[in-house]
Amino acid sequence: MKKSIAFAAALLATTATVSASEDSDARPATPLSAVKAGEPMRMTYELRATAWALFIPITGKARFTAEIKEDTYAIRSKVKTTGLADILVNYDLSLSATGYTRDDRLDTYAYVSQNSDGKKNRRVELTYGKDDFTMTANPVFGNLGEPPATAEQALDATDPITALITFALEPRAEGEDPCGGPLKVFDGRQLTHLHLTNAGRKEVRSDVWRGEAIECHVRMDKVAGYKEGESDNDNLTGIDGPLRMYLAEMPNGATVPVRIEADTDDIGKVVLQASELKFEPLLTEEASVGPRGG
Repeated sequence: MKKSIAFAAALLATTATVSASEDSDARPATPLSAVKAGEPMRMTYELRATAWALFIPITGKARFTAEIKEDTYAIRSKVKTTGLADILVNYDLSLSATGYTRDDRLDTYAYVSQNSDGKKNRRVELTYGKDDFTMTANPVFGNLGEPPATAEQALDATDPITALITFALEPRAEGEDPCGGPLKVFDGRQLTHLHLTNAGRKEVRSDVWRGEAIECHVRMDKVAGYKEGESDNDNLTGIDGPLRMYLAEMPNGATVPVRIEADTDDIGKVVLQASELKFEPLLTEEASVGPRGG
């Protein structure tokens, strides 16, 4: 349950609902091309989760704010269960990532995760170098999993929030499978590959989208950093069947998850819907981040 909210847990210059009937022929190649051409932007993206355990509502919210400039980017995220959900699932996580804006992706330099769930309240700081990475955790992990992630594997992956935003913004060539993937995600300890399978198109409604969306089924490959034997489970924790993610093709060229559904073992269906989706011009001065190999 926690992993399903956390993953879902990640776009026009308006908060109004976008309709699929808008002119799709006007879609540019990618929002990143506009940024690289000198039009920095701020992206605001929010997912809300709902489910029921008996008569108790379980709700959650994941909010992402990304400031993307010609050379660098910064993302902040807050993931938190709300209301009575804390009785069953207490989840309070602050995330941030900085890095470099490439032509086709966002490239992590540093990632920070601060858990405030009242248990370990662990803070993880991850920094990438040219050939290796450094990770500090307080309190420290008891171990780094079996097997632990190698430097080569970690450098080939991206932090969780950068992975989500990049997935929404990255260019997709004509004729290419829009589900794309795999998404290679590394959080400082666990390395996960998310494999996406195209399951066709479906009419979808959310607060920010009404119309046709691409249905992608998500399978989880626990590559490294997990408990011994846990990597044998190729699905998201507590989920029965595939996680279903619906991608809306936005008029500005973005391909954004607007609805995510999963059937869970304990509480039935969990639904995450995009409740806010916005692009705005960014007028602040350029921020600086440390180097990752030039």
